[in-house]
Amino acid sequence: MFKRLYIFSIRSFTGPFIITFCISMFMLIMQFLWKYIDDLIGKGIDFLVILELFMYVSATLIPLALPLAMLLSSIMTMGNLAENNELTALKSAGLSLFRILKPLTVIVVILGFCTFLFANFVIPVANLKWRALIYDIQETKIATILTPGTYSSVLDGYSIKISEGNDQEFKDIVIHDHSSPNVIKTVKAKSGEVYKSESGNYLYFNLNQGEVIEELFVNNRSEMFRSGSFYPGRRSSFKQASYKIDIRGFTMSRSNEKLFENQYEMWNVFQISKAMDSIQRNARKIRNNFLLSLKNEHAYLRTKSLNGITERNMHLPDSLAPKEAIDVASINDLDKIRAYESAVSKIRRVNQNLDGQKEFMKTFEKSIRQFEIEFHRKLALPVAIVVLFFIGAPLGAIVRKGGFGAPVVIAALLFLVYYVITELGSNLAESGTLSPVLGVWLATFVLAPVAFILLRSAAMDSRVFDKETWKKMFKFGSK
Repeated sequence: MFKRLYIFSIRSFTGPFIITFCISMFMLIMQFLWKYIDDLIGKGIDFLVILELFMYVSATLIPLALPLAMLLSSIMTMGNLAENNELTALKSAGLSLFRILKPLTVIVVILGFCTFLFANFVIPVANLKWRALIYDIQETKIATILTPGTYSSVLDGYSIKISEGNDQEFKDIVIHDHSSPNVIKTVKAKSGEVYKSESGNYLYFNLNQGEVIEELFVNNRSEMFRSGSFYPGRRSSFKQASYKIDIRGFTMSRSNEKLFENQYEMWNVFQISKAMDSIQRNARKIRNNFLLSLKNEHAYLRTKSLNGITERNMHLPDSLAPKEAIDVASINDLDKIRAYESAVSKIRRVNQNLDGQKEFMKTFEKSIRQFEIEFHRKLALPVAIVVLFFIGAPLGAIVRKGGFGAPVVIAALLFLVYYVITELGSNLAESGTLSPVLGVWLATFVLAPVAFILLRSAAMDSRVFDKETWKKMFKFGSK
């Protein structure tokens, strides 16, 4: 009986989970596409490159898609069972809600562990890949070559203008070619087509009904104008012609990915832990060296230090030997003023050094916080998935609604709460208001009691918002 129950529960959960996960991924990818649409359109980028970018981005979006899919699918699964009275039949057979959820709990825990492995080893690589790739795409300038109504000088040595057009067909094309120092060439055409070569190194213009105007020896143009002489030129017309421009410097080139490796988001927990230890050691070393240098600049502290050395019978040069105390009354006014100015100058210098050291240590602390946040984020994600499952499953049993109606609305609202709390905790942790542990785990700390209340209410078939239920739960009110 239990074997059939386990198979039935897993089959009931698997279908909604896969569907909701795919829908969540599609929505998040569309959001990414909407954000970077201007960087992808019109640059002649190969389809395989865009597909590669989407593959890497999809991997980085899984931490957002999984919690939403888990929440929605758990509500749908238990809501379908409750709506079809299957959950009631199972309870009538003597099975508790915890026994019914046992196989799904095992699946969710395994999924959470796999999510940790994925977030620890795959997502850092995907972050590195897609950030390097989107940088290369953004640096590709081919999209701004043809802008209707304005001259474009993106290509060195060329100024290009078109009046109107779309995709590859344009009208009233003007190309000023001054790539050669001794010749200025102007090409005009009523219409034409533009396309790239198969290698992507050249831009071809297939022009119709136009003319070519060339001006020669323009390096002496100013002298010719002053002397009133003419300089040679020629004009020719054509019905159809092709014009080629070298764009090898403007096609997409792949950067060295090692340039993007020093990002905390691109390391796993072992690398982050090692980096934090290294940063903390460097911070302590720099702080100790600064304190030692600050101590050695102070005459009194330096004298105390030197006295300590002489007590250990160590030989010191005469220049470093402790000096006898000076009687202030024996100092004239001019020397007092000089001593005062020297002391003020030293204090100002020390204050500047302290301010600089303070800002420097703040940079270290911020770096450590970023690493700690990413470290705990990888650990909090699988736990959050389990907590959201224990919110969605009893909530589905309580509302008794399946399908994509009420569960979608409920899941969207709960996920919004989870996302807002997560982002709020991360922002507070980054600003130093909260510790990285509390900031990253804030959503889990808030939602775990909610999961406990819902799970207890669903197991006891009690109403969540009923006053008597809350009295019994917290044991307050009249006896």
